[in-house]
Amino acid sequence: MFYGILIRMFFRDVEKHHTPHIHAEYQGDFAVYSILDGSILAGRLPQKKHKLVVAWLEIHREDLAVDWELAANGKTPFPIKGLDQ
Repeated sequence: MFYGILIRMFFRDVEKHHTPHIHAEYQGDFAVYSILDGSILAGRLPQKKHKLVVAWLEIHREDLAVDWELAANGKTPFPIKGLDQ
């Protein structure tokens, strides 16, 4: 979580989104982002929060890809720091 944005990884819904992704939530708004390129797969966030998520994704893309693989293989993913930490 950073700047009020909650980030979650639901690796078992890959059939719905067809790619490694994260879910972002901010004050009742939801969006799903591709880990590979930061594109929005579903939903929307306010523009300023969207930009923060995209920047965070860019910084942590490799870490997120590793965590996706760990989770998909039944292992515990590593925590990833937010932008405000």
